Amino acid sequence: MCLVLGPSGVGKTLLMKRLQKLCTRDSPDLGDAPPTQPTVGTNLTDLTIQRTCVTVREVGGSMVPIWPSYYKDCKTVLFIVDAANPNQVSASCMQLLSVLSSPALSTVSVLVVFNKTDLPCYMSLVEMKSLFRLDDIIACAKQPITVVETSALEGSGLQEVLQWLQSSASH
Repeated sequence: MCLVLGPSGVGKTLLMKRLQKLCTRDSPDLGDAPPTQPTVGTNLTDLTIQRTCVTVREVGGSMVPIWPSYYKDCKTVLFIVDAANPNQVSASCMQLLSVLSSPALSTVSVLVVFNKTDLPCYMSLVEMKSLFRLDDIIACAKQPITVVETSALEGSGLQEVLQWLQSSASH
């Protein structure tokens, strides 16, 4: 099971809908972005990536206090960050550190996804890594951590997310 975590409004639901669409054979074109609502509770999705089935559970950002109740069956984590919202950076960083420090997640692979790179005010990967002190986090974390930039709206970076999910699922 892969958990999709992150604060409210970072694009978790749209990212999952776009990944689902990319996994369907009949539709290589993403088309217009589907409407989304803030997730209250969880959304469970099976993605079939080149014959590898990955079960993904998106947990709503408003459910941070009970995220740990989902850690037990988790093998990988997608942690989504809004790269266009400087007001949310410190909260996102603290949530990421909390996830990484959980003993139940000490051996899982983590993909940090800086989303919303389509917005004109987005912060570059260099800026985000600096604000998060990501090099220090990666050096100190027990988990293998990978970083990718995406625009769930436009579809950029989504193939990298799928590749990461597939390779993480096969380990």
